[in-house]
Order: sequence, then structure tokens, then C-alpha cells
Amino acid sequence: MRIAIVNDLALARAVLRKVVQSVPAYSVAWEAVDGADAVTKAAADRPDVILMDLMMPVMDGAEATRQIMRRSPCPILIVTASLGVNHGKVYEALGAGGLDAVRTPTFGACGEVLGAEPLLKRLARQNLSKANFTPAGGVLVLPPPGKSTVSPAGFPLLAIGASTGGPDAVSRVLAAIGPCPPAAVVVVQHIGGDFTAGLADWLRDKTGLSVKVASRGERPIAGRVYVAGGDEHLILDPDRRFAYTPEPAAAVFRPNIDVFFESAAANWPDGGVGVLLTGMLRDGARGLLTLRTRGWHTVAQDEATCVVYGMPKAAAELKAATEILPLDAIGPAARAKLAAKAK
Repeated sequence: MRIAIVNDLALARAVLRKVVQSVPAYSVAWEAVDGADAVTKAAADRPDVILMDLMMPVMDGAEATRQIMRRSPCPILIVTASLGVNHGKVYEALGAGGLDAVRTPTFGACGEVLGAEPLLKRLARQNLSKANFTPAGGVLVLPPPGKSTVSPAGFPLLAIGASTGGPDAVSRVLAAIGPCPPAAVVVVQHIGGDFTAGLADWLRDKTGLSVKVASRGERPIAGRVYVAGGDEHLILDPDRRFAYTPEPAAAVFRPNIDVFFESAAANWPDGGVGVLLTGMLRDGARGLLTLRTRGWHTVAQDEATCVVYGMPKAAAELKAATEILPLDAIGPAARAKLAAKAK
């Protein structure tokens, strides 16, 4: 796998170079000292993955990600030391097309690399996706509907799945739904567990809605937005409580959208609306089809408004979507369907 490194600090480029070269199958494609330099080099030589810093002179990582995804799209991992003070930039970059975010490794006192493991794990995951690995047969096997020991909630559920370009797309859908949505809303965004709390905060700031990370054992409440958290898969159990599971272990992306959609189809008898937004590969398509077969209204984002038309395309091919809509039409359409179901 050919990996490009973008960082304005020579020391950071050196540590990233060492991490990349620690894996025999990886090599450094090129290095860039700022976002503008990266845009130019990506256009001339598209690598398998770009490791993109956030805060740089000339052009920051969020704008560079946006331009690369527009001109010469390729997988981009946000790798930065400035997560705490610039968390908004992280989600801006992810919304522009970044796949995930991780902290920059550092050199220890004796020259050893510290904190490389999270980056290596994400690169290994990306290597699987480049090989078109999909967890066929890997969706969690759940009981059929009707096994719940509690009465229906009395309100529908809005289940949203997103990946590459997702934070911005999700925020626009939620903002369009408006205050006090007539449903509980669950967002499953492919993102590392270190960033889910920040994503919830960012979505709350962008939309004005009540947004929190879904807690184990918690029951969804109408009018609230929940974000799948951690590096495990979020599910709804037969008692309509949130739970987390490591299975399927083979799933490339975590949290897995198919897993949550399948659990909602099995364990939320009130039904609702399922939405699949921009993202690479096929996660969510099969789960969206299951929701549709259980009577849910299902929506896939159209090609023209996707950062990456992978997951919604797979849903369209499976005829999993009741409607295929441009991004800015999804929120109003979902609210109308939810209001009708809530009556």
C-alpha cells in the first residue's frame, strides 16, 4: 500500500515515515508540507491512502481534504496532534471526505515510536477495504420481531447510517428535521471511539438538537439524537435498550451500520425511517433492505450530492431504498414520514 504523508512539521513527518516503513507491505508514496502542496501532489500521483494533518500553513487539512476529494479522490485519514483544541476542524475534515481520525504518534526519549497502534489499525482496516473486503454473512444474527418483553415505545425511530463525508451530511439532515423530532434518532457514523463524544458535541452545536452518545442499557427517548459510540457495534436489544457487541469481528468499519439496522428491524416494533448517506463500499445497504421488508420507509442519498457514492449505490442496486433523494431533501422527507407514523 502506497501511503502519502502531509504535515508541516519535519519531526511529525519523520515519525509517520517510520510507522509506515515498519510494515513491509507499506511504502511512502510522497510527502507534502502543507495542504496546497498535498492537493498538487495528489493530482500528479494518487496514493492508496493519505495521512492528512489538520493545522498547517497555506491550506489546512480540512480544505485540502475537500479539494482532493473533488479533484483526485482517494482515502484520507486525518492524523493530527491538535485534536483537543481543534475538534471542530476534525469533523469538518471528516465531513469533507476524511475516512477517520487518529492522533499523531510521537518519538519517545530513546527514539522509539509511541502511539503507533491506533494508526496501524486504521491502515490495516483501509488495506482490507482497498481489497474490496466486505463482511459477507457477517451481520449479527438477531431474533425475529415479537420477542420483546416490553410494550412498544409509542413513537418511531429514525436510523441514519453514514461514512465518508458523513458528519456534514448528517448535520444537514438533522438540521432540516428541525427541533423536537417526532422520533428517537440514532446516528451510526464510521468513526473511531476516541471521536464519538466530540462528534455528538459538534452535531449538537451545528443543529441545536439534544445529541448524546448512546449508553449501554439506555432506552431511546423521542426527540433526542443518539450517536453510536466506541469501537464496538451498537445494537438495540429485544427490550429496546442500547447494547454494544464486538461481533461481527470481521466487519471492516466500526460501528457497523448493517448491524444496527438489522437490530432495529428486529427489535423496534414501532417502525420508522431508515436513511443511508454518503460512504464507501456497501455497509448499510443490506440492513436498509431489511428495514424496508419490515415496513420501514427507507431513503438513500443520491449520487450527485454524495462525497462517495458507495453505500447508497449498493442500497439502490438492492432496491433497499423506498426513495433516492438529494441530501437537502432527506431531512424534510424524513420528518414528514415520521410525523405520519407518530400519529
